[in-house]
Amino acid sequence: MADIAYRTADVDGLTVFYREAGAADAPTLLLLHGYPSASHQFRDLIPLLADRFHIVAPDLPGFGKTDMPARSDFRYTFEHLTDVIDRWTEVLGLDRFALYVFDYGAPVGFRIAARHPGRITAIISQNGNAYEEGLSDAWNPVQAYWKDPSEANREAIRMLLEPQTTIWQYTHGVPDTTRVSPDGYGLDNYYLARAGNDEIQLDLFLDYASNVELYPAWQQYFRTSRPPLLAIWGRNDPFFLPAGAEAFKRDIPGADVRFLPAGHFALETHVEEVAAAIGEFLTG
Repeated sequence: MADIAYRTADVDGLTVFYREAGAADAPTLLLLHGYPSASHQFRDLIPLLADRFHIVAPDLPGFGKTDMPARSDFRYTFEHLTDVIDRWTEVLGLDRFALYVFDYGAPVGFRIAARHPGRITAIISQNGNAYEEGLSDAWNPVQAYWKDPSEANREAIRMLLEPQTTIWQYTHGVPDTTRVSPDGYGLDNYYLARAGNDEIQLDLFLDYASNVELYPAWQQYFRTSRPPLLAIWGRNDPFFLPAGAEAFKRDIPGADVRFLPAGHFALETHVEEVAAAIGEFLTG
């Protein structure tokens, strides 16, 4: 079993929680989680990779064990989340690393990569989208909120924060739901239920439009820098379609695109397959 350390770092007054494993002098792999999760989602992946890589996995601000400042004191935008995690990498002295991005981790990771292309050794995207064709119809209520950020449209997507919706995100498209541990969605729902977190998450749903606006810039980064890229995708994801994975080949012709018979949270059911693919991709 890998020795995993649970640490915090002071990032300009904000406490960022992160998990760390592996030898400090091994190649670094930065894992970025999604909504409504935290670095806990990597609990099974880290031990499978820590013998070859230096693994670091932070919780984003407002998620997990990282600080959750009040909305009056912190702008909950993806640009600001990126500012914090970008600065966190500097506090830790991470100057070269591969990125594993999933869901919300993708817009944070792709922003970091576009800011610092020379720091990125490779990208693994597990259902981390950067193309409009990757967005399913499940985004329609959120897109309506982007177009008209009225209180009515904000309330219309509040159901996305409900406990049963979180469970659905974990189990939809999974052939055998008995393989999905309740610990993941149970912990996510605990964090979502914290006072004030609902409004933070609704702010981020609204700001997700800024990510779509940046898709052309990220695609330009892919074409210009051509980072080695593995897209490993839960084929049955209700939010991010397989077309979003295939689209990486348009800008990175050598991209390795693989599909799993899994849903959105593919690590819950196919962690061994994902770990094997990452090991092959990064060391092959």
